[in-house]
Amino acid sequence: MLDAIRRSEQLSRVELAEATGLSGQAISNIVRRLLDAGLVREAGRLRGAGIGKPRTLLELEPTGQYAVGVHLDPSVVTVVLLDLTGEVVARRPVDQYADDPGVLIDGIAKTIEEVIAASGAPRDRVTGVGIAAPGPIDVERGVVVDPPNLSTWHLVPLRDALSERTGLPIVLDKDVTAAASAEKWAGQGGSFVFFYLGTGVGAGLVIGDEVVRGSSSNVGEIGHVIVDPGGPLCYCGRRGCVGEASQPRYLVEQAMRAEVLAEGIDLDDRLAVEAAFAELCAQAAGPGAARDILTTLAERIAKVVEDIANLLDLERVVFGGPHWEQLAPVLQDRVRTALEGRFLLAAVHPFDVTGTALGADVGAIGAASLILDRTFSPNQSLVGER
Repeated sequence: MLDAIRRSEQLSRVELAEATGLSGQAISNIVRRLLDAGLVREAGRLRGAGIGKPRTLLELEPTGQYAVGVHLDPSVVTVVLLDLTGEVVARRPVDQYADDPGVLIDGIAKTIEEVIAASGAPRDRVTGVGIAAPGPIDVERGVVVDPPNLSTWHLVPLRDALSERTGLPIVLDKDVTAAASAEKWAGQGGSFVFFYLGTGVGAGLVIGDEVVRGSSSNVGEIGHVIVDPGGPLCYCGRRGCVGEASQPRYLVEQAMRAEVLAEGIDLDDRLAVEAAFAELCAQAAGPGAARDILTTLAERIAKVVEDIANLLDLERVVFGGPHWEQLAPVLQDRVRTALEGRFLLAAVHPFDVTGTALGADVGAIGAASLILDRTFSPNQSLVGER
């Protein structure tokens, strides 16, 4: 019933009975309990076309429950708080970013408390924390295994460590899967690939309105697809992997060689690379070497999207992640152009190229939606929850 109300925004008791197949008496009893629990509220009356008593509309009570979402990316860590309708009511980046796992987890826990306090949400209505982390992850144990762009993170028990610090239930999921879940949560169903652009790249999948997680919840590892055999050397020992060729560090290095950026940028300094990458994207707004670098990147990404879309008969690709907004002015149109004529099922149905409507916080929003899913999907078992 809650899910039916969420999807329609407002429903009467009669419409709820039609949507769920429950009897009128059962609907009345459940609605009374939901009203008493503060999860729904009455939202005025709707008079039908015929004669009779106007129907009372029901809608979700936004303040009924809250969920925290944490997005862990090597370039930025963000914490958001969603209300019961899925709206972001507070957000904050983690200021105490550090390579040391313990220090960073302390910073995340501190930021969670700050976000809850800033929102004014009663803490007893915060039902849990979802974490979107780079893979590979072990969801059963709640462990971040060995993410390639977090070199000091080896078998880090992130779920349990954060649970101990916050006292809240924790769910761990992969970042690209959480992002795809956020798009689905926002009503963007069907069959699509979410192409994640952060410090690394990844692909979250939704097929037939269902989020695909794989046998170990590590679906979407596309970073080692070869897009340029003469490209940069990847840590896997091969050259031209799309993950390495899409790294801000590699793009900044190219820009220095092309004299788009001044030499001397410390490629081992995360903040310096992020600043230089932002400058590269800004310069790419006009013609020149900077735009050429990002156009080449778009061609490489399009090749990966093409293979995934043709293999799985998808309807669209949705781009997002921490670096998407900076890359979008060049990448979105270039990828769309590159894919024209290369999607083999174009005669059957179109293939759309879009950016996420949820902004840079899509990973954190998706992580929080994992917690809200427990409220709306009572039969769902959240793997890896503590």
